[in-house]
Parts: sequence; structure tokens; C-alpha cells
Amino acid sequence: MLIALIARDKDGALQTRLDNRAAHLAYIEDTGVVAQAGPLLDGDNMIGSLIILDVADMAAAQGWADNDPYAKAGLFHSVDLIVWKKVIG
Repeated sequence: MLIALIARDKDGALQTRLDNRAAHLAYIEDTGVVAQAGPLLDGDNMIGSLIILDVADMAAAQGWADNDPYAKAGLFHSVDLIVWKKVIG
């Protein structure tokens, strides 16, 4: 099941993102369930994340989201998990 994780950073939280980026990227690599990922941008500024998870169910997606180092650091203002259907690519 593909799940789109759309997370928006808290205002003024760029340093939190930068401080936890290496741990976040290691978590992506170690868990092996991320199909695609990248930051949301406002100009050159990172303001959130879009991550496509390939997991068994919504509970697995929620568990992944809850254990993301960014989430544990309190980076996000909001996180949405939405079932996604890949059509192109």
C-alpha cells in the first residue's frame, strides 16, 4: 500500500530540520519502506516533507511517521497520511 506523508514544518523550525537531517536520512535508508521523498520548498527554504511510503497498512505508515527523527524532534506543525495511487512513473 502506498501512503503519501505530507508534513509541514513549524514556523521558524529550519534549524531543527537541519540539526536532525542526517538522522532522518539514515532512518529512511534503514527502514527500507520509502519509495520517494523530498522536502517541500518555499523558494530555496525547506518548509516540509513529502514522503511516499510503501507499507502494509495505515498503521505501519503511522508507526513510521511517529518514529521519524524529524517528528521526534518536534519539527512538524502537521502531518497527513493519505492513501496514494501511483498512475504515472
